[in-house]
Amino acid sequence: MTVPDFNVPASRDADHEPASPRRLSRRSLIGGMAVAGITGAGLLGTTGAAAAAQPGKGDDKGKKHGKGKKVAITVLATGLKFPEGPVALPNGDVVVVEIHRKTLTRITSDGKTSVVAELGGGPNGAALGPDGRVYVANNGGMYAFEVGGFVFAGGIPADYTSGSIQAVDLSTGAVQTLYTEAEGKPLRGPNDLVFDAAGGFYFTDHGKSDGSTGDKGRLFYATPDGRSIKQIAGGMEGPNGIGLSPDGKRLYVSETYTARVWWWDVTAPGVVKGGKSLGGSGGGNFLYTAPDYTNFDSLGVEANGNVCVASMIHAGISVVNPHGELVEFVPIAVDGDPGITNICWGGRDMRTAYITASSTGKLLKVDWKRPGLKLNFASGSPR
Repeated sequence: MTVPDFNVPASRDADHEPASPRRLSRRSLIGGMAVAGITGAGLLGTTGAAAAAQPGKGDDKGKKHGKGKKVAITVLATGLKFPEGPVALPNGDVVVVEIHRKTLTRITSDGKTSVVAELGGGPNGAALGPDGRVYVANNGGMYAFEVGGFVFAGGIPADYTSGSIQAVDLSTGAVQTLYTEAEGKPLRGPNDLVFDAAGGFYFTDHGKSDGSTGDKGRLFYATPDGRSIKQIAGGMEGPNGIGLSPDGKRLYVSETYTARVWWWDVTAPGVVKGGKSLGGSGGGNFLYTAPDYTNFDSLGVEANGNVCVASMIHAGISVVNPHGELVEFVPIAVDGDPGITNICWGGRDMRTAYITASSTGKLLKVDWKRPGLKLNFASGSPR
C-alpha cells in the first residue's frame, strides 16, 4: 500500500508504534483519512485520461462488492510493521517485506519470525528470482501514520534518496542493490515485481509525492544481473500490483487511486503492446474497476487466469476473470483491518493463500477455493 499524496510531520517516523486498533465504519475510516490529509489529491482520484473499455469488457454485470462467502482465516504472524510482498518458499516458510521495519522477514509455518536482511528505505514487494535470491522492489522509504488506530504508509521522509531494486541471499542475508535509476532517471518508488520465464522481471514504480506535486507512475523491465533496465510504460496513476497470465502472454497492473486493472499483450520478453482502450493508463487495455470506494494494492493470479486484487478500505480480494468480469469479492475481515495489501499462494496444491493485513501488522493464512498460479522460479526453475 502506498499513499504518497500528503505531508506527514517528521515526528511520525518509521518506528511509530500503532495504538490498539478499533473497529471503524467505512465512513469513519474515510473521514479520518481525510483529516489526516491523505485525500489531498484523492485516494480514488480519477485524474488523467479516462479509459474506455472494449464493448462487453470490464462489465461486472451489476455485481457489487457486497459480502461474499466467508473463508477460513488463520492469523499466522502478528507484530509486523506494515508487511507486504509475501513470497511462499519451497520449504513451507513465507518471507515478507516490512516497510516500516525496513527488513526482509522470514515466517515459519508455526508463526515464528526472524529478520533475514536489513534493507533500508521502504521494501515494498518481493519475488524469487532464477538464482534463488529474493528480489525486492524498494520504494526508498515512507512515513508511518495512524488513522483510528490503523497504520498506513506514505509521504517522503527526510532521509529519502531514491527507490531501488535489491537482491537478497536467503542463506546469508547479503543484500545487493541492482538498480537505482533507469535511462539516466532515478527510480522513485518501486512497488512490486514479477519474473517471466526468460528470467527477467517487470516492476511497477508508484512514484512519490510531497503533497503539492507528484510523479506519474511507470513500468519497467530489467534483468537480474543488474545490467539492463528499460521503461516500458509511463504516465500512470499509482501503479501498484503486477502479474503475468499463466501463459505469460498478458501483463496485468493494478492502480491504487483509480482502483483499475490494466493489461498489455506481451509480444517478447520486456516488450508489451496495449492500445485497445481509448486513453488507457500507460497505453494499457482496461480490464476492471471497483464499483465502490476502494483502493487497489497488489495482485496475484490464479492457475485458471483469474486476477486477484488486494482491495483496501473495502477490505478483501477482488477476483476478476480475464474478460474483466468480477467473479467474486472475498471479504477479509480481521480486527477491522482496512489495509489488505497482498496475496500469494503456497502449499502442495497451491490452495493456501497468504494475505497481508498491513494496517494491523499481520500475515494471514487462508484456505482458497481455487489454486493459485505457481510463479516462475518459485522452486528454482521456470514453471
